[in-house]
Amino acid sequence: MATKHQQPMQPLVWDKGVIRFKRNALVCYLLDHGGIDLNQLAGVRASREDREQLAQLIGYSVSGFGDLNYARRSTVARADDLADKIYKRRFPKR
Repeated sequence: MATKHQQPMQPLVWDKGVIRFKRNALVCYLLDHGGIDLNQLAGVRASREDREQLAQLIGYSVSGFGDLNYARRSTVARADDLADKIYKRRFPKR
């Protein structure tokens, strides 16, 4: 029986007061210098999972990730849970 392999979730990082997915510098460079932008990629046939992964690789904010129409609720919930833990570590209750 074949098993479905899931894309890994990018680690989360603080970026100027915002919790974001950790950017992949090479992916960002390709988008910035490769002659293709996100609007063009929107028309490319790809799975929801691949689109989620791209949003993570370009450093999408976790708060904005949940608004993407292709972001699955299960992925959003995982990201939100991780972001909540990161936030609580930085701002523990006193």
